[in-house]
Amino acid sequence: MSVSPSSSPSASPSALPSVSPARSAPTQADLYDFVRRTAADSELIASLPLDPEGRTWVRLDGPGGSEAWLIGWPPGTGTGWHDHADSVGAFLTASGELKENSLAARLPTDGWKTLELTEGVDRERRLQAGQGRAFGRHHVHEVLNESRDRHAVSVHAYYPPLPQIRRYSRSGPILRLEQVERPEDWQ
Repeated sequence: MSVSPSSSPSASPSALPSVSPARSAPTQADLYDFVRRTAADSELIASLPLDPEGRTWVRLDGPGGSEAWLIGWPPGTGTGWHDHADSVGAFLTASGELKENSLAARLPTDGWKTLELTEGVDRERRLQAGQGRAFGRHHVHEVLNESRDRHAVSVHAYYPPLPQIRRYSRSGPILRLEQVERPEDWQ
């Protein structure tokens, strides 16, 4: 199955809808604002224990019932390809630099194991300290700290709280669904 590039623009903070007082669920803009403000808290960022071998994380109280995390990334670590199911989200690099590889394509949500991606769907962003992004439902990406000698720290927020994470493997244009994780798998 081929997947064509999405014609929808990527969500940047300035392009996101404003917060509506009648809505109780946080928007992508709310989540982005939260990760931006949280990443600016140098005391909080410095309090995260960093491990030279693996990622570390601390759960945070996000806005409006969202799920939020402070994550430490040792040199050379990453998430692998994944999505956040029906949750919208935002993340921002608080220190160091992260690379995000993503797909600018809407994938089917269920009923497939292997997809062949068309040319032009790959996107790459380098996010230095103070830079981040918001994203919509079913956003497929991987996040990496490609530094050889420096930790990175980032802040992430999702709403609704993550119902599941689908993990993928990628070989060239072939994307394979490998595993579905539920909250109890990472809590």
